[in-house]
Amino acid sequence: MRSGINPHIPIMVKEVIQYLQISKNGTYIDCTIGYGGHARHILERLSLDGKLIGIDKDEKAIKYCKKSLSAYNNIQLFHNSYHKIKDVLSISKIQKVDGMLLDLGLSSAQLDSKSRGFSYKIDSELDMRFDLSQKFKAYDLLNIKSKKDIADIIFKYSNERRSRSIANNIFKMRPIKNVFELVEAIRKSTPPRNRYKTLARVFQAIRILVNNELNILENFLSEFCNQLSVGGRIVFISFHSLEDRIVKHALKDLSFKKKIKILTKRPMSPSQEENDLNKRSRSAKLRAAERIS
Repeated sequence: MRSGINPHIPIMVKEVIQYLQISKNGTYIDCTIGYGGHARHILERLSLDGKLIGIDKDEKAIKYCKKSLSAYNNIQLFHNSYHKIKDVLSISKIQKVDGMLLDLGLSSAQLDSKSRGFSYKIDSELDMRFDLSQKFKAYDLLNIKSKKDIADIIFKYSNERRSRSIANNIFKMRPIKNVFELVEAIRKSTPPRNRYKTLARVFQAIRILVNNELNILENFLSEFCNQLSVGGRIVFISFHSLEDRIVKHALKDLSFKKKIKILTKRPMSPSQEENDLNKRSRSAKLRAAERIS
């Protein structure tokens, strides 16, 4: 993808296309279309009889894709959550699809936003919502939840061992209104060594809770097979161990039930070349499976 065309660099494109085995007349669904990086590569391999459905909770991403992918007449976009795939396909009058992609990462546009609060490097309101129509924000979590609840959330979703100390300083400093105030609470709770890793983990934990990410993933994993054709394939890209573990166990269970064949014995990682070009790809893990019954 040439610089300046897309605000997000899609990750592991070659591997995604390889595992999806796109049929030019097939129907595919990009469950988290984001800014359309993977979607464009899928659309380029479809004929006019093929179709791509794109879903995202971030309305800004959907609006961007409506413009950037307007040259394609065989794409349908939905501002929705991917775990509501059955409803989306019902609206599209489609029962099953030939392939699915679920990229669970944040887009660069989200991380670099000066108003969304996803990054600890950029001061802004403590938002962290994927869906801006949702009322509950990171601000509400940090200023309404009890000290114990905040500590439990940080530990549960990041395994951060200083979660109680961090929660204690958050509680002392309330109201916490912006990103850099949260960063200061974390700074007071941690030694300088590896502090950036702690910051990343804490921001991850808060974001996961705000957007109910793991419950939504589990709901999707319990349902997606019903919308995937026999012979159809699904590709997952995850970025932290909690997500990857949930995907791994769900696929193993479906494989045991003879519903799917797992195509990746171990999760695939980006090549060194891709890591060098895009540092944000480093933690990506790709798993793929094919429905067999």
